Amino acid sequence: MAMEPSRLNQNPVQQQGQAIQTVVGVSAQNAVNEAKVQEQRPLEGSPSDIMGHFDAHKLLDTNADVSIDVQHLNFFYGAKQALYDVAIPLRERQVTALIGPSGCGKSTFLRTLNRMNDLIPGSRTEGTALMDGTNIYDKNQDVVLLRQRVGMVFQRPNPFPKSIFDNIAYGLRIQGKPNSYIKETVEQSLRDAALWDEVKDRLNASALSLSGGQQQRLCIARALAVKPDVLLMDEPASALDPIATLKIEELITELVKDYTIVIVTHNMQQASRVSQYTGFFLSGKLIEVSPTVDLFERPKKKETEDYISGRFG
Repeated sequence: MAMEPSRLNQNPVQQQGQAIQTVVGVSAQNAVNEAKVQEQRPLEGSPSDIMGHFDAHKLLDTNADVSIDVQHLNFFYGAKQALYDVAIPLRERQVTALIGPSGCGKSTFLRTLNRMNDLIPGSRTEGTALMDGTNIYDKNQDVVLLRQRVGMVFQRPNPFPKSIFDNIAYGLRIQGKPNSYIKETVEQSLRDAALWDEVKDRLNASALSLSGGQQQRLCIARALAVKPDVLLMDEPASALDPIATLKIEELITELVKDYTIVIVTHNMQQASRVSQYTGFFLSGKLIEVSPTVDLFERPKKKETEDYISGRFG
């Protein structure tokens, strides 16, 4: 199974964040507790009122252009092969969910799309993933530029030990953007991540004072700030409570109007709620990819039917 890139301590942004020391005092801890109480407070109304109506299938566009076209992808950890001949078109402004049992290769595949796996010694990628006619696996590919265009949100929130504002502004400052642009983009990114109204009066507070769900939306805002074309999400709600999960799912349904999104999830109900396409991985192979409704209601492969019906997993 792939090591999390955050554990490798080789991502420059993560290195910078980890190098900064901070002390969260009593006031910050009180803010954490207050945020958690606010986010976990029971909501009034029926389950349908609370969950809303995502209707992700209504956004399905079978004629959407392909943002990243993956063909004949093989991936190796040293001598061990983890992915076998994967081929999948990731369509623009559509959510593609990747499901499958633990260790099936879905997170490994996700990380090939912005080459986070390159950080793992001895790893090797074969095949093509065309984005605007360029193979992102090409050895001459500018990986820094690629990761600006293909952003990523990890399983657990990983805010930097900085202020809320500085978390969003970090990448923009590295790019040398002027202060006026940074201020405007920070606000817009927080609005796009549905977090602005909750933090606009405390932008200078530590990001570590936010609740878990707020921290994850902050990480999404941080990824959006550098204007990516594609947003990768590796189980973004698995560490969150149901109400915070709902907010992330609602956010995904809004973001897909402007971004191509690929999400790894163990929750098949979540995949059915938020995605237009779903791919099923098993033992390093992409068994099937179809419009989400078709895959869950009319799977073409027996392995897919067995998995979604609970015969294994």
